[in-house]
Amino acid sequence: MADRTVADRRELERALRAEVRGEVDFSPGARALTTMDASNYRRVPDGVVAPYDAADVAAALAVCRNHGVPVVPRGAGTSIAGQATGTGVVLDFTRHMRSVVSVDPAARTAVVQPGAVLDRLRGEAGRHGLTFGPDPSTHSRCTLGGMIGNNSCGSHSVAWGTTADNVRELSVVTYGGAELRLGKGWGPPGSRPGAAGSPEGLRELVADHLALLRTGFPGGLPRRISGYALDALLPENGTDLARAFCGSEGTLAVLTEATVRLVDSPPARALALLGYADESAAAEAAAGLLPHRPLTVEGMADDLVPDGEGRGLPRGGAWLFVETGGATAAEARARAEEIVRGADALDGTVVTDPAGQRALWRIREDASGTATRIPDGGAEGSGGGEAWPGWEDCAVPPARLGAYLRDFRALLAQHGLRGTPYGHFGDGCIHVRIDFDLLGEEGVRRFRAFSQDAAGLVVAHGGSLSGEHGDGQARAELLPRMYGGELVALFGRFKDLWDPAGGLNPGMLVRPARLDENLRFAVLPREPVDVVFGYPHDGGDFAAAVRRCVGVAKCRVEGPSSGPEVMCPSYRATGEERHSTRGRARLLHEMLAGEVVTGGWRSPEVHEALDLCLSCKGCRSDCPVDVDMATYKAEFLHHHYAGRRRPAAHYSMGMLPRWLRAAAPFAGPLNAASRVGPLASLAKRLGGIAPEREIPRLATRTFTSWWRRSGTAGPPLVLWPDTFTEHLSPSVGRAAVRVLEAAGLGVSLPPGRVCCGLTYVSTGQLDRARAVMRRTLDVMEPVLDRGAPVVVLEPSCAAALRTDLPELLADDPRARRLAGSVRTFAAALEEHAPDWRPPRLDRPVAGQTHCHQHAVLGDAAERRLRERAGLTGELSGGCCGLAGNFGFERGHYEVSVACAEDRLLPAVRAAAAGTVLLADGFSCRTQLEQLAGRRGRHLAEVLAEGLTAEPADGV
Repeated sequence: MADRTVADRRELERALRAEVRGEVDFSPGARALTTMDASNYRRVPDGVVAPYDAADVAAALAVCRNHGVPVVPRGAGTSIAGQATGTGVVLDFTRHMRSVVSVDPAARTAVVQPGAVLDRLRGEAGRHGLTFGPDPSTHSRCTLGGMIGNNSCGSHSVAWGTTADNVRELSVVTYGGAELRLGKGWGPPGSRPGAAGSPEGLRELVADHLALLRTGFPGGLPRRISGYALDALLPENGTDLARAFCGSEGTLAVLTEATVRLVDSPPARALALLGYADESAAAEAAAGLLPHRPLTVEGMADDLVPDGEGRGLPRGGAWLFVETGGATAAEARARAEEIVRGADALDGTVVTDPAGQRALWRIREDASGTATRIPDGGAEGSGGGEAWPGWEDCAVPPARLGAYLRDFRALLAQHGLRGTPYGHFGDGCIHVRIDFDLLGEEGVRRFRAFSQDAAGLVVAHGGSLSGEHGDGQARAELLPRMYGGELVALFGRFKDLWDPAGGLNPGMLVRPARLDENLRFAVLPREPVDVVFGYPHDGGDFAAAVRRCVGVAKCRVEGPSSGPEVMCPSYRATGEERHSTRGRARLLHEMLAGEVVTGGWRSPEVHEALDLCLSCKGCRSDCPVDVDMATYKAEFLHHHYAGRRRPAAHYSMGMLPRWLRAAAPFAGPLNAASRVGPLASLAKRLGGIAPEREIPRLATRTFTSWWRRSGTAGPPLVLWPDTFTEHLSPSVGRAAVRVLEAAGLGVSLPPGRVCCGLTYVSTGQLDRARAVMRRTLDVMEPVLDRGAPVVVLEPSCAAALRTDLPELLADDPRARRLAGSVRTFAAALEEHAPDWRPPRLDRPVAGQTHCHQHAVLGDAAERRLRERAGLTGELSGGCCGLAGNFGFERGHYEVSVACAEDRLLPAVRAAAAGTVLLADGFSCRTQLEQLAGRRGRHLAEVLAEGLTAEPADGV
């Protein structure tokens, strides 16, 4: 299958459009989004097809077969071995073929399409007290088709097995066009007329090699995922064609529907946490816990626990997460306590609170991303603190896991590499990200040499090269080390019976590409790109910042979540990959590569994807590797519009501080004019403002004009008069002054005009932002010399001062000093008036934690202050959807509303009468007012109401 010319691709696209009802997209953007999965590999496809149904799959395969074009089935693209990348046509099952078709609680089965997300199936099954047993850490976005293709497992496999253990029947279409129904036995259970249960010649192939199939596979391995599961076709194993198909990585046929087994989900669960000295000690203890029949036995070490997130973990340097279930909470807890008593651990505790369990499990589930950053730099020549898959998920017999880990650590040291193992200790399956240098020739040679030695080590311990994620390109070349040449040759004959033309996912499992080919880093520029931000966590290298995205796709979670997460509001609103954090990172990667996405900073594909980024900064905290798309967007816009005319909104809202200062003396007349329909329409049209939006009213008296004092007695605080408080909501500033003074704190303002530069940053006007910030530092220098804390009421401005300021002015030490002095309103009270008792309000609250507060500042102090004031209830996560200028810009209104409908508006509608609506951000308050007709208030305003009534003092 030779490389295709542009003309060949155009003809292929025309043929597919004529035959397929679903989307056919051969654009540079679509191709760029699917060049990579969550692995080290990159392959460029010709185009993407999103089939509408099984008939579409068959039609697409027929067209590709006629054109000699390979096909790669793809779900969420979270594969870690490269099997979800490929040349030819990618079949994207996440757009249309994503349904849970039916759930049969009596039979304990479900019928699903390949693009169905696992959590959707678990939600449907959960209504009947059932669940699907396998649950990878990507359960919120991985698809059943991908799980079947990789034979995924997850943390509960010690109780419920792998995906292959939970599959009953599969409907597939081969590259040659045969429609098969796979189940147990050679016959066609439930097939349509003319369909066969297996490819012609397969039965004879098995019969001719019974001895090899009975002796060629290692035993005692609950997690043997490598190679084809041909031993499932042995008569003593039930001749299970569906099981043999699992783990075939899209190389045999394309799945169109699956019938899967469901299991009882214990109504109550408890989590036993066991602390050990190190991961080897934890590994050696894991197998001894299996007789207790736990639901999970997961292990990880302390260097995978982010700072500040280890609360609730017992004493130790490594931990086992052992979950138990029961009919009642007491039963589940009793089983967990029995495990703690019986375990030979340094320390142990039992967690029964569901929220506490979720928080602890989140640490474990985020490890696949957290492990990609090794603290304190990497080994010499290893590319610094970056760590990558490549020896990601081998498995050994559980009883040998401790010994294997010791030998594995020694092998790492021998090669001058570092990595932190974690994973499914109860099944002997280990995940690890290693600080390979995949950018230079010597580093790639070391990567290859280590992989070969590691394969030998795993085989010496009786293990499997893959214990969960499949072989893909990462390990398929090494399969002869595990199985020998004769069995690997049989794998090739097995593949050829299904796919004689070799059209399905070529290069995977049989006749594989080398493990050091097609590395995704090879196309990136070797010299640092000229950028404005400092990227301090990536050595000042924009390409390294973009490399942060490893593709685990936590940003692709569907539907509202129950936690505080913000990321990724635009994906939740649109469901499109290009509007996810991962999608945007992929496009930026391809922009730097210049092969598929051309035009560099002028790229229309990247601009279109970033246009719907709300700059909420949610990915900065919610992404396991802290991708910061808001910063990347600002950087891109700066270069994209260099020397060019900008959109009107950049001049109107991007330069908002300047216009508001000029408008302040005319606030009354301007407010009146904004309520005159034709004038308002003209202003919005000229300013690039969405016609659906109302123009906010200007304060007739600014905050600083109200302020007539030089300060008051008490420990001094400097209150930052941000643009929004100054010109649009001075009542917040007045309320904050009253509360701070009531707490015995002295309040003053900066000695001159200040601005954080937020609106310039969000619109990519970085030269202006830097100039504004330098002037601000000049004004603030006396304050910094005094060491006075700076209280910032608007969360987005506080976040800009904390992050954007020092990253844009990395050469000015005053920037770091100012960033370090910034305090939120609640943090200032807690830090400087710890004994002050706020007024007791005893009212429920609803609303939303500001996205920048969540991502940059944290809200622990705000939670404690609300609790002390008797303000009960939780604020929702997510983003309000207005996000500064975003929701006001023309063309963004529908997405802005959809973001608000994700979390904020439902929470407000569900609030009981008398509930206080909290919204510390001006954008959040504006969104509430314009979409819900409700008034949200800053926490300072609510607390001020509890103090002695303030005399009326203007608007």
